[in-house]
Amino acid sequence: MSAPTDDYPLIAEHGLIGDLQTCALVTTDGDVDWFCSPRFDSPSIFGGLLDRHRGGHFRIGPTAEQFTRKQLYIPGTAILVTRFLTEAGVGEVVDFMPVARETVATDAHRLVRIIRCVRGEMTFAIEIAPRFDYGREPHRLHLNDDGAVFEGSTTTVAVSIVREPDDERVARAEPAGDDVRGEVTLTAGQSRGVVLETGRDARPRVLRPSSVWALYAETMSFWKSWIGRSTYRGRWREMVDRSAITLKLMTYAPTGGIVAAPTAALPEQLGGERNWDYRYTWVRDASFSVYSLLSLGFTDEAAALGRWLRARAEEQAGGASGPLNIMYRVDGSSDLDETVLAHWEGYRGSAPVRIGNGAAGQLQLDIYGEAIDSLYQGERRGLQMGYDGWRGMRDLLDWLTDNWDQPEEGIWETRGGRKDFTYGRLMSWVALDRGIRLAWQRGHPAPVDSWRAARDAIYEQVMTRGWSEKRKAFVQHYDSDVLDSSLLRMPTVGFVSPTDPRWLSTLRAMDGELVTDSLVYRYDPAASPDGLAGSEGTFSLCSFAYVNALATSGMVEKAQMAFEKMLTYDNHLGLYAEEIGLTGEQLGNFPQAFTHLSPIDAAVILDRRLEARSDGVPASTAGPEPFGTVPSPLGG
Repeated sequence: MSAPTDDYPLIAEHGLIGDLQTCALVTTDGDVDWFCSPRFDSPSIFGGLLDRHRGGHFRIGPTAEQFTRKQLYIPGTAILVTRFLTEAGVGEVVDFMPVARETVATDAHRLVRIIRCVRGEMTFAIEIAPRFDYGREPHRLHLNDDGAVFEGSTTTVAVSIVREPDDERVARAEPAGDDVRGEVTLTAGQSRGVVLETGRDARPRVLRPSSVWALYAETMSFWKSWIGRSTYRGRWREMVDRSAITLKLMTYAPTGGIVAAPTAALPEQLGGERNWDYRYTWVRDASFSVYSLLSLGFTDEAAALGRWLRARAEEQAGGASGPLNIMYRVDGSSDLDETVLAHWEGYRGSAPVRIGNGAAGQLQLDIYGEAIDSLYQGERRGLQMGYDGWRGMRDLLDWLTDNWDQPEEGIWETRGGRKDFTYGRLMSWVALDRGIRLAWQRGHPAPVDSWRAARDAIYEQVMTRGWSEKRKAFVQHYDSDVLDSSLLRMPTVGFVSPTDPRWLSTLRAMDGELVTDSLVYRYDPAASPDGLAGSEGTFSLCSFAYVNALATSGMVEKAQMAFEKMLTYDNHLGLYAEEIGLTGEQLGNFPQAFTHLSPIDAAVILDRRLEARSDGVPASTAGPEPFGTVPSPLGG
């Protein structure tokens, strides 16, 4: 493992831009240090995030030695502005990606970087240093008066200069080996820029400032129109809108799949080995996202995710891990072989750098509950499935009826062997319960008697083997006393009453062991070895799930305080990584879908509970929550 280095920006010091097929990260000093193309899960073009010296980057920033940096989004959009302030002047780099055709996959993507001076004068340095295929594919540089072409064996990138045709202010770019460097000096009111384009047909050309400002206007219009469809009018609208836009940015529009995060191998512990590739669509994450999007009124996006899930169910992949894989590529394929980029040092020396994901073949029973509940929630809101969809879901439930009672790897993708995880059983109960309800509500043919027998057997097993008399709590897996914050979902899925003494005792136990000042650990790796060395930070999904559990159990004031504390851990743009470290730093892949859908859910629940309290309704009876049930004569 390489020694940690200090020349990396913090994970939190990034903003995200994208075009609904891929995306880029931009640091607060104007450096694009992560960009994969043509898709989220494609090899990198700029990968300096994981190796500052060999990964490649695209930086635009002041030549001045001292400057102050600020970064913000244009409100209601995914357009990022990085500001630089000096005594001599104020300058900005405006970054965005014009939205690709939403339903058609393409290798042609544009990264627009407008440079402008707001006050005084500023000289900007431009350095473009791509490293194709994670730095494994060499390229040739071709320069002309219009820009540059970086040509590899499988990848082509063109860079066009933004200027007026007769403008000499931007001198011809100078080669620096196979990279390009240049400078531009601007005075107040002037704007120039650079546009990077990918694709086989990419060619440099002179672009006038007016043409890129037109792209800016189109991109702004798209995002403002999209977020304007949100039905959320609650107390935390700015946060909810930003999380919704972030989830949209992580959606691969041609299929509707949403990546868990747009990055790979960012560490859960600096210098550690818990470095995973999250650029894929997890059945779990996609399922959770359906509810979050529906709660904001984004039915088209929820329907697209629902179709993605149904397609996976209808494919019936089969195999030792069951009819569903736990994750897929954004196009629905399942070739996720895990390899190590041994030539990269990793973020701040955190090796190995993994691409692909070896957990793809694991058995995780909870995904069936999450997938089927998301389809159930869609049905409740008018997104009805057809015959093929019902047949695929029925086949999943038939398989689950025969296979729920076996060891598995669990929601946290442990690599220490299969166990009887309580959460897997809990969500298997959810899958069968929702299937029974759908069969009754829609009058669809189904072996309801066998589903009901399996559902009831799971309930009894969880209540006996998943409960520890010693801990007075539900535990991570059978025959253990380890707590697990995934079980915070027990009341919100309708498995236990939020006022059940067993549940309240479990919540108190978690409070004393897994919760630290509103931040929540997934579990204790020392008490429950997961096959990996080292430790990790608190898991932000679980911290927001804790808010939901408190609110659902009637502890609304405590829930609101925990929620407000969690909102202080976002970065300057309102973005979250996967985890929070001991000193409040963001850890893990960034931004993470889980951590942006969960505050949406928490905000919706808290709004409902606070409104109910103001109307005099008891907090514990204020209505159904995410994954909640509807009245049915079938019970459960």
